[in-house]
Amino acid sequence: MISFACLSPHPPLLLPDIGTAMDKIAVAKTIGSLEKLGKKMAALQPETVVISSPHPDWGFNVPLHFLAGDSKANVKTRLCGQDPPKDHFNEGIAYYFEKLENLPEKIALIASGDLSHRLKKDGPYGFHEQGPKFDAKLISSLQNKDVSTIIELEDEFPEAGQCGLRSFCFLLGILEGAKIPWLVDILSYEGPFGVGYLVAELLF
Repeated sequence: MISFACLSPHPPLLLPDIGTAMDKIAVAKTIGSLEKLGKKMAALQPETVVISSPHPDWGFNVPLHFLAGDSKANVKTRLCGQDPPKDHFNEGIAYYFEKLENLPEKIALIASGDLSHRLKKDGPYGFHEQGPKFDAKLISSLQNKDVSTIIELEDEFPEAGQCGLRSFCFLLGILEGAKIPWLVDILSYEGPFGVGYLVAELLF
């Protein structure tokens, strides 16, 4: 039974041994939102946690850091490739039926990934007008439950420089397979370093 689902950013600077005190101040909203989600998820006591990410390293480590000591859960990880977002959405549907449908325990889903990396001139890839437009449309599409638009966002904004869309589509595919009607709670969004950090919970 899927009991929890969220979208989590994964900049390494969120980890205590990497980010500086000034970094933590700059992303205080993000950290506060992730701590809130971590405590909520730990209170639900899921037996299985599924984390999807486009990166093999911090993509998993950052969400795990905020699980509020929930070490009893069986953590499954999935590394997203470069197939189109629609393919990842369909893989999420298939994953639900193949791996999750018959599990009796509580399941938590975490889609790890950042939004555009092109929000500021001094950001990782410089500024591009598609960057903030991508982030704004992704957030509004989540609020409107417009999955078809989310799936096509990369085609509309190919220069946005995002990394999380495939992870998000995979999670949305799982919810689609489970036929779970969801709403989104945007806990925070900020981009102090030119990268969009979105923290959102899918409510059902």
